[in-house]
Amino acid sequence: MGRAFEYRKARKLKRWGNMSRTFTKIGKEISSCVKEGGPDPSSNARLRILIQNAKAANMPKENVERAIKKAVSKDFSGYKEMVYEGYGPFGIAVLVETQTDNPTRTVATVRSAFNRYSGTLGTSGSLSFIFERKAVFKIKPKEGMDMDELELELIDLGADDFDQDEEEIVIFGAPESFAKIQNYLEEAGYELISAEFERFANDYKDVTPEQRETINKLIEKLEDDDDVSTVYTNMKEEESEGEE
Repeated sequence: MGRAFEYRKARKLKRWGNMSRTFTKIGKEISSCVKEGGPDPSSNARLRILIQNAKAANMPKENVERAIKKAVSKDFSGYKEMVYEGYGPFGIAVLVETQTDNPTRTVATVRSAFNRYSGTLGTSGSLSFIFERKAVFKIKPKEGMDMDELELELIDLGADDFDQDEEEIVIFGAPESFAKIQNYLEEAGYELISAEFERFANDYKDVTPEQRETINKLIEKLEDDDDVSTVYTNMKEEESEGEE
């Protein structure tokens, strides 16, 4: 369960930014989802998940309703999901996920941030050997459930790693298994806390405190852009004092 352990540790330490940025990201995802699959959660499986993600992030209900309303308006053309890859200072790999209605504006902002901190923006797919994309589900344990049986069922559907504590079960799987796993969990009556796609570095690089400070400045600069949804790096997370 190496990936699961790294995931839980990274989630504990990860810098998600302020709450408004998280709401902006989820709101854009909801609008795009409604644009593609319609505003009815009962017939739009992805929308059901995003609404659950919004609840998990304590996003106000009116924000969710606003995102749905925006998507059904005639003037809304949708957002494009664009991924930018490159190297930041000290050879740290940086992958930037964005949702934008103006790719020209977004790539200019991302390139400017890389240039400012001695980084280099690469071509699409240039970091595919470093970052692996996974479907990640978090569910609440169910009374009387058999974890071994659940794992066997989900492995057949494309899951490949699991982690569990008293409050939640984390399930990792191939991106193409997302819909199958979601359908199984819903039909089996599990309460979904959240479900999303995450990226994991295959290897993490150690940096000095001074180098970390510079790299974090690049990350903060990228995250300041409302078009940027998530920034991933292969910089090893800084362990908190007393962290095991």
